Amino acid sequence: MSNAGSPRPPVLELDAVTFRREGKQIIHGIGFTVREGEHWALLGPNGAGKSTLLGFCGAVTFPTSGTVRVLGRQLGRVELQELRRAIGHVNPRHPLRSPLTIREVVLTGVTGTVDLPPRWSPRTEDVDRAEALIDSLGLGGKADERWPTLSQGERGRVLIARALICDPRLLLLDEPSTGLDVAARERLLETIDLLDEVHPDVASILVTHHLEELPTSTTHTLLIADGRVVAAGPARDIVTTDNVSAAFEHPIDVGYHDGRWSARARRVRRVPSAV
Repeated sequence: MSNAGSPRPPVLELDAVTFRREGKQIIHGIGFTVREGEHWALLGPNGAGKSTLLGFCGAVTFPTSGTVRVLGRQLGRVELQELRRAIGHVNPRHPLRSPLTIREVVLTGVTGTVDLPPRWSPRTEDVDRAEALIDSLGLGGKADERWPTLSQGERGRVLIARALICDPRLLLLDEPSTGLDVAARERLLETIDLLDEVHPDVASILVTHHLEELPTSTTHTLLIADGRVVAAGPARDIVTTDNVSAAFEHPIDVGYHDGRWSARARRVRRVPSAV
């Protein structure tokens, strides 16, 4: 969506952030700002540092140096549980083991737990909110179906509803298309695009290494490799053949059509050496 006029308030600010693990530098001085209503893609090859950065964004991981501000609060100077309740997190590897219903899974977003806590009962308004989200994400009439019976695509939409039930200001989507076939992926991306209309003030960050998984609602991109920024800014300016080829260290032709990106490795013709 457009942010014409005065800049909208920031919901996430990283400034000169570094991170070391077991003596190895993972993140090298990364900085970027996500504003209200913006939809960022965090894009890069495997091992680029995407998951580590998402940990900062979700107030789960602390940087070795630099500053992280989430919703105006600086990590290290804020009560984390309170902050995390204002962040929605969609992880397709959600570790649910109990056969909860769709409605119950969505309600675990209220408690911030994987399973429903013992002796906890949702308020009437919580149940009403869960039902409305379930309907809005194309799962109407399925609220009583149980998690083990759902397709991977249905689980993705349930987890988005779970993330939205507490009206978060920041939504994190960690490779949400993992394990989906083409049709299920496209339905999920349509759901993500819908959020721009029904929750216009929510900022989001989607992590992926596949350009085909970028929703049409993507406004900005942070392209990283080896823990460093390759390019950052408006998505149409950043997701280009030159930038993507540099990040993935391979010649890749990037296409753009009807709001969606595509990528294809450029075939390099090898001339046989003379015998």
